[in-house]
Amino acid sequence: MAKYVIIGASAAGISAVEAIREVDPVSTITVVSEEPCPSYSRPMISDLVSGKANFEKMLCRDGQFWEKNNVQALTGQRAVSLNLKEKYVVLDNGARVSFEKLLIATGGKPFVPKIEGADKKGVFTFTKLSDAESLAAEIEKAKSAVVVGGGLIGVSLTEALVKRGLKVTIVELQNKILSLILDATASDMVANVMERAGVTIVTGQSVQRILGKPEDERVVGGVVLTNGNSVQCDMVIIAIGVVPRAELVSGTDVKTNRGILVDRFMRTSVPDVYASGDVAEAYDFISGENRLLPLWPLAQLEGRVAGYNMAGKKAEYPGGTAMSALKYFGIPIISIGLVNPKNAEGYEILTRYEPEKRLYKKIVLKDDVIVGILLLNDIERAGVLFNLMKNSVNVKKFKQALLSENFGLATLPSSLRKRLYLE
Repeated sequence: MAKYVIIGASAAGISAVEAIREVDPVSTITVVSEEPCPSYSRPMISDLVSGKANFEKMLCRDGQFWEKNNVQALTGQRAVSLNLKEKYVVLDNGARVSFEKLLIATGGKPFVPKIEGADKKGVFTFTKLSDAESLAAEIEKAKSAVVVGGGLIGVSLTEALVKRGLKVTIVELQNKILSLILDATASDMVANVMERAGVTIVTGQSVQRILGKPEDERVVGGVVLTNGNSVQCDMVIIAIGVVPRAELVSGTDVKTNRGILVDRFMRTSVPDVYASGDVAEAYDFISGENRLLPLWPLAQLEGRVAGYNMAGKKAEYPGGTAMSALKYFGIPIISIGLVNPKNAEGYEILTRYEPEKRLYKKIVLKDDVIVGILLLNDIERAGVLFNLMKNSVNVKKFKQALLSENFGLATLPSSLRKRLYLE
């Protein structure tokens, strides 16, 4: 029997291994991973497609990671069911792996809507290395693509395809791209830059049907939108987003909502069973509630907290929130927390917009505490602003200076500087 079994070898699983080994250097750790390759950075998948990075640059740990940490790695194998009363995991080859402590870090899977013609050659999803490798192998033969989804994954992929010389049409069901991390002004700024780069953006629509080529109906030749318009293309990539892979706990006593519910110690509702990463609904320090936050840095932190607690070292998850730091089509963007409240009542919103400089800053306050930060093209103060947010600092006395060019650490009261950076 393994003392620790971890299902999933991405950000959360790897961090859990390292945390366990800090506390317990000798007990048996078994990791089950569907993917046969070493752990790699999923956020870099688009860099592989664009040609910016190769697989070696994507690796999170060296090839000796399992051996160095004395881990039994069951790679290329899938966990298919759990018996939590008798404490074992059943694999797809029928084998049983017993455990004392279990971490479920199965991540997410692509959300693929039902689209007529989705079985044609040239239709891809985009969340795993194998997806990217299959896509990259076909790019050389393609001239145009339709990307279904205008969120983080879709826009990232669109940029990668443009760099490879493809004509891209991005189709987004919402009325603006990047709707989960940007407001209308910021979305328009990014959309304008993308359109200048040759991207066609279609909002308020989805793909209803995928067409075949005239000479071969089995191969992608175009799409039909919900408004009846058609777009010719050589490939279609479904990049709408991911949903938690929580099916492993179906029928067990592990409580779920959209994902697996965990407490501040990454414990599920079943003793000795933990969850972390994209599959888990963990604490959001802005909303004060548990929610899905499928972000690589948070998965790493959650995995570390889970690993410590599994090994007997008490560690509390401080909470995360929606955070994106990215650069699309040359525009650096920081988006943290509640940047676009659906109901503005009770919030104070500070903005600075200089379209000629393509500069936009927005701070969302509630009771004089920062709950949202949105920065485009000037992100130097993001760290200071985030520390104010994370520590729930009342900024009433200096809130009008938050978006000024001179605002920074040096402009804060000395007592506050010590509190933020020396505690």
